[in-house]
Amino acid sequence: MKRFGEADDPRRRLLVQALAAGAFSAGMPGVNALAASLFGDRPAKLPPGQSIYRISGEAMVNDKVATLETRVNPGDKVQTGKDGELVFVVNTNAMILRGGGTVIIEAEEKSPAIFTISGLRMLAGKLLSVSRDTPMRIRTVSATVGIRGTGFYVESDPEQTYFCTCYGAADIQSNTDPDSKESVAATHHDRPLYIVNNASGGKSIRNAPFINHTDQELALIETLVGRTLPFVFSNDSYSGPRRNY
Repeated sequence: MKRFGEADDPRRRLLVQALAAGAFSAGMPGVNALAASLFGDRPAKLPPGQSIYRISGEAMVNDKVATLETRVNPGDKVQTGKDGELVFVVNTNAMILRGGGTVIIEAEEKSPAIFTISGLRMLAGKLLSVSRDTPMRIRTVSATVGIRGTGFYVESDPEQTYFCTCYGAADIQSNTDPDSKESVAATHHDRPLYIVNNASGGKSIRNAPFINHTDQELALIETLVGRTLPFVFSNDSYSGPRRNY
């Protein structure tokens, strides 16, 4: 298993640090060129009116084929095909929906014709998301998670949910076992969890490994909404969760 933040291409480790330090916003030519070679173009805050940064394979919004001009709003349904991936922004939230995913972005009307995200209903698949100062609820088949401005990664299938609080705070509750609930405050992937459907008596939430998402992906989507990572790691010595449970 790769260590947190480790990547196949050593250039990506440099890019993570550059993203975290806000080098894109500083307009450093070397960093911008590196980003373009890795991501296909230079990551930057998306302009007003643009929701989608990148589409790979098949992706749909409200059952219509998505293009780079498609808007994604609170209340929409977003889907990806088996080999698809969609990198997009909704208000101040940025997300990566991996292949075979379906997420409904639940909306709350704050004032006439102004809607915010109240939650995400993850019907299937894998999602990486970042938000700040945006409390909301994530619901899967097996879990309900309340977050308060958090970077998180979730995988949902009929048998279990994987949830990593990458940074920030989250309250995790089993949907089928009321005695299983946990509160996590994380700075750097401190406590990934499985929430399973076939347990009871307070045993539905279990420790999990760090899987299937990276710090460079978090840095990318934070950049798309004009923010930087809330952590910086200066070397490769970080090899696991900071706490033992």
